Amino acid sequence: MSRLVVAGAAVACASLAALLNGPVASTDAQSSRVSPMHFEFRREGPPEACGDRCRTWISASGAISADTARDFENFARGRELKGMTIVFDSVGGSVVGALALGRSIRRLDMTTTVGKTVPLPSRGKDARATLSLDASCESMCAFVLLAGTRRYVPPEATLLVHQIWLGDRRDDAIAASYTAEDLMIVQRDIGRIAQYTVEMGGAIDLLETALRIPPWEPMRALSYDEIQRMRLSTIENAFERAPAPEPSVTASIQPTTVAVRAAGGISERGWSVIDQSGQLILARRHPMTAEGEEIGSFDIMFACGDSPDTFIATYIDRRRSRDVNRTVDPLKEVRLSIGQRSATLKASAVGATAAYQHTNFATGPVPAAMVRVMVENGSRTLTVAAIGTEADTIIRVGNTGFAQSFPQLTTNCTKQGRARNLRASVIETGQQ
Repeated sequence: MSRLVVAGAAVACASLAALLNGPVASTDAQSSRVSPMHFEFRREGPPEACGDRCRTWISASGAISADTARDFENFARGRELKGMTIVFDSVGGSVVGALALGRSIRRLDMTTTVGKTVPLPSRGKDARATLSLDASCESMCAFVLLAGTRRYVPPEATLLVHQIWLGDRRDDAIAASYTAEDLMIVQRDIGRIAQYTVEMGGAIDLLETALRIPPWEPMRALSYDEIQRMRLSTIENAFERAPAPEPSVTASIQPTTVAVRAAGGISERGWSVIDQSGQLILARRHPMTAEGEEIGSFDIMFACGDSPDTFIATYIDRRRSRDVNRTVDPLKEVRLSIGQRSATLKASAVGATAAYQHTNFATGPVPAAMVRVMVENGSRTLTVAAIGTEADTIIRVGNTGFAQSFPQLTTNCTKQGRARNLRASVIETGQQ
């Protein structure tokens, strides 16, 4: 089977990247390329052939999934990979996963190249391998290649590109049906790839060329001249020593860690009631964007208040940052508005839950009359304004599912109120 027809990239769907589904492989080598990408530390061999000049590299073989960047971060933990060479042999895969992997590689100042790692017979614990340059880097793999601060595509290697497409509809793209949300997902990811390409110092010609190849055509192989022009290859030797980094003049700032766990089961598809430790909460998750670029997501939740006249609103957001050394822009407050009514939540926590991911938290009472407007007027939306010290994020959240789920919350609140009154009555009677 020609490698040109091996399935390529699968675009992110409903904010999660669809996994690559290639044809059934006929050999172990082919199977490893369509299995999820795995990373291995490799040393050249046999020792008698290279002596004290045996090269080392990171082998990255397989399909890119939404979890690949996390897998790479786990692999890199505890290892000194800065400035090393990473060698790709991949059919591509998830758009979101590929861009996240690329940014992780760039942070480690690595060299990227294309090759196939061939293990040699093991001699005890000294596992060695050779590097074959007759390999391919397909679809989103070409964009991951851009992540290297130094990049080398050997003449024997092949780079293949084509359009991104919805993963569950690429087999018969013309006959498939599409919604406005589908089009939004594709356009958003094209924008992400364009921004990433420029960020990594590549030429936008790479994206333009890929977008010309529809999913019903074989992937297009880039010529040597195109590879050079698109800045996919910038050096003549994948193992040339990286220049010593200049000392940083910026002090490392470690943000305060805050442990905030979002309630499980929260959906982006609409408002729904979830059970958190026996308490019902009306909640919805929403992507957070800034000028169209997705920077994270936030949860907005309503729970029972201390009286029938109030609900407790909670806001939790998770924002991605490309610079772990940059301090978080702390929230001053979060303003919720429904029609002419509004309420302010006090920001009580800010910090980093993981490298390059920061969390803001705010909570406070909200008048029940304000919340009921979402039920009484089906066209009302909730405006969430996260007010920071440097910038504000203002997003309108729709009311899909709100009217259907709200009665469950109020019923639960009524039961809790009766229980509180009963406990208070028992305490008062006991005191008498």
